[in-house]
Amino acid sequence: MLHHIPNIISTFRIFLVIPVIYYIWEDNWQVALFLMFVAGISDGLDGYIARTFHWESELGATLDPIADKILLVCIFVVLGIKGVVPQWLVVLIVTRDAIIVTGLMLYKLVTHDLKIRTLFISKVNTALLIMLVLLHMFDLAIVPMPVLFFNLLILLIVMTTVVSGALYVILWSKCFADHSKDSELGTSKK
Repeated sequence: MLHHIPNIISTFRIFLVIPVIYYIWEDNWQVALFLMFVAGISDGLDGYIARTFHWESELGATLDPIADKILLVCIFVVLGIKGVVPQWLVVLIVTRDAIIVTGLMLYKLVTHDLKIRTLFISKVNTALLIMLVLLHMFDLAIVPMPVLFFNLLILLIVMTTVVSGALYVILWSKCFADHSKDSELGTSKK
């Protein structure tokens, strides 16, 4: 039972989406900021526990990035609706994630195999997105922050979003090509 703790923590992070969104919508930035810190701690904690006690699992490897994506995409959509972040940035972020998820689902459909390989630049992108959310919440909850910080983060997010999206398209294309080649040679996995 204890080996499920990392997956329970990831699931908890998914359930945090509803209250975080609610408090953002209600402009209760202090509570939203606190819940984001809880989500951030849970993100680090589930991975640390899984690695330390060797409780890694395929479910955990899938659940952890899904929890992050759900949380961030929902937050950015609401922040975009509220005018806190530019709507074009929300469209860019959601489009990239839709491309990644579509490629993953198509790969699973074609190969009957599901391997999530998170690229380093995607991890950097996720960290930048979290920093932008926290910076906006800190700005609205505690003390105004310089506009330069926001502009710099948005520039870095745009660059890492475009590059990581392109790299995922290349990765999925290579995976499909490798699978097709294996199928032609009769060596594909079932």
